[in-house]
Amino acid sequence: MTSSDEVLAQSAPSADAAPGSQEPGAARDAREPGSWRSRLYRWDMKASPYAFISPFFIIFGAFSLVPLLYTAWYSLHHVQLSSLDTQTWAGLDNYKNLFTSDFFWNALKNTFTIGLISTVPQLIAAVWLAHMLHYRLRGSTVWRVVMLTPYATSVAAATLVFTLLFAPDSGMVNWLLDTIGLDPVNWRESDWGSQLAVSSIVIWRWTGYNSLIYLAAMQAIPADLYESAALDGASRWQQFRHVTVPMLRPTILFTVVVSTIGATQLFGEPLLFGGVSGTKGGSEHQYQTLGLYMYDQGWIIGNLGKASAIAWSMFLILLIVAAVNLLITRRLRKSR
Repeated sequence: MTSSDEVLAQSAPSADAAPGSQEPGAARDAREPGSWRSRLYRWDMKASPYAFISPFFIIFGAFSLVPLLYTAWYSLHHVQLSSLDTQTWAGLDNYKNLFTSDFFWNALKNTFTIGLISTVPQLIAAVWLAHMLHYRLRGSTVWRVVMLTPYATSVAAATLVFTLLFAPDSGMVNWLLDTIGLDPVNWRESDWGSQLAVSSIVIWRWTGYNSLIYLAAMQAIPADLYESAALDGASRWQQFRHVTVPMLRPTILFTVVVSTIGATQLFGEPLLFGGVSGTKGGSEHQYQTLGLYMYDQGWIIGNLGKASAIAWSMFLILLIVAAVNLLITRRLRKSR
């Protein structure tokens, strides 16, 4: 009995030991807070998320932040495209010359009018199309794909087609006007005609995109609200007016802000629509936007200092739009 107890007592420590733990000292070192493995683990948990998102910030800094700051530096200097190494301090002279220029205020006015003409009908049509698709229209999937087709079309191709449609002599739009007894319009030379033509390109390209955004927002509205309205005797129009539109207010505000930003940066459509005089926005600058005016000053005339001032003026306008958006959003939240 004594010998067997001694054998069991000697074999007990070896039986209690887990497999692969022949070096208990190394295991204790790995569990110690100050060991190199624990420090490496903590460093990995803290640094890995930043490493994963760092490519975005590196690319953003290289291609967005640095050019933005460099443009701000250029806007305070007299810089010509032909001699980039020769820079003289100008202070706020570029901004003063800009704000006293009739061409700048004309471009700002054109940007505002084209943005207004294109945004309001575009969003109204987008809400109507989304409402039609929301009520189980036959072939709704096909219609969704069709509505995204203009958005997937390049600006150059769309503008070329609309240029042919609005041609003064052989365009289909003037042909339709002639069939109903109206005089043809020289769409490129007319003030309002050219702005309507450019706005129609924007409307055609972005209506389907916005309608799908509205459709996604409509599908997120609880069905109980519509059922309650139907039980109260509300018609489909009353449901749309008193249920759908109030629930779509944040989405409508979002699309208004995005469309305003897009209108402020409008460039490709008027440039290609104007042809030879595209950079000038027509023979009398009748549809020259801020984007075209900046391009004309920077790349055609070569005054990079003034072009940089225009770019920063556009940036300040977008900041004002963002501030107004934030103010309206807060008021809508308080009203709820």
